Amino acid sequence: MSLLDERNAETDGPPPLRERAESVGRDIAAQWADEVDRDARFPHEAVAALRAHKLLSCGVPPEHGGAGASLGELCEITRILGRYCASTAMVFAMHQTQIVSLVHHADSAAMVDFVRDVASRELLLASATTELGTGGDVRRSVCAARVDGDTVTLRKNTPVVSYGEYADAVLVTARRTEDNPASDQVLVVCRRDDVTLERTGDWNTLGMRGTCSPGFVLEARSSADMIVPASYADISSRTMLPVSHCVWSAAWLGIADAAIDKARSFVRAAGRKQPGVTPPGALRLAEAAGVLQQFSDLVFASAARFDATIVEHENPSGLGFSLAMNNLKVTASTLVVELVTKALLICGIAGYREDGPYSLGRHMRDALGAAVMVNNDRIMANSAQMSLAYRGTI
Repeated sequence: MSLLDERNAETDGPPPLRERAESVGRDIAAQWADEVDRDARFPHEAVAALRAHKLLSCGVPPEHGGAGASLGELCEITRILGRYCASTAMVFAMHQTQIVSLVHHADSAAMVDFVRDVASRELLLASATTELGTGGDVRRSVCAARVDGDTVTLRKNTPVVSYGEYADAVLVTARRTEDNPASDQVLVVCRRDDVTLERTGDWNTLGMRGTCSPGFVLEARSSADMIVPASYADISSRTMLPVSHCVWSAAWLGIADAAIDKARSFVRAAGRKQPGVTPPGALRLAEAAGVLQQFSDLVFASAARFDATIVEHENPSGLGFSLAMNNLKVTASTLVVELVTKALLICGIAGYREDGPYSLGRHMRDALGAAVMVNNDRIMANSAQMSLAYRGTI
């Protein structure tokens, strides 16, 4: 029995989270995945289904109207969705990263009310953390929060806002004030009705096309009590970075699952044609299954590590923890490409073709985005600096 099954077996409430996720993935996301990819359009149908099944709010604590899902459970849902549509899985993953960040760091009355509203209306949250003029460093901002009484305004030129046009609120990073240094950042919650997005580019990418992540000049007005009290540096190191690396990796794991499923079906079909003869791809399939198991163990062990720090009220922002989460992202983004490639070799030309049941084109293109979604070279450079100072074991 899975984490999600155990949580729901004790209640007579809605279907288990796993069952709901499987229903959304199999019945809705899979049906539209190719069209979402081909047209680079937002997966409206799948997100509507996530909302209808109350999965957008599953990371919100029960006392605020959600299901109180742990990070491990969020990863399991993301993995299920990733098997059917990687773009849907990534939208879910990025949304939940914002949810968990608010739950752990936004404890003011106004923020608690906002989280309750998110849960009651199944609102979709996006984020705007990257910015032109910072060299890709999300821990610095040119944009500043301008507070005038109870009102805060900001203007941010960002190269990427994933599904920003379709979100109900955007969490925006900005300098605390115009006089503060670029590294002194806050996180501002801006409801979509108070946000203007002027598109500065298109989202014509190799993969992950349904995340709809073009650049925008973002202008927003919010209230001063919608500035998260904690510093963004603390939010990022303690929550946003480890959570994002775990759920992103779970989405990539789902892509790998789908690819290996296709490879397994191909080998079984070959075996049925020649009973008693082991198909040529069987050995490679067994090797791939072993790598997939290692991949899965890595993702869920990392999520469990985060969940344990929350339960035990420990600080998850030490060097060893940060190194482990960096290693997770880099390793997962490498393994997903390795596994899709193995599946392609097993399926051969049938996997290379775009018009058959074993097609792996979308999976390969989605997988290749993993290494550049926060570039692995940037992450490893950061890890190299931390490694020089760290004396313990990861």
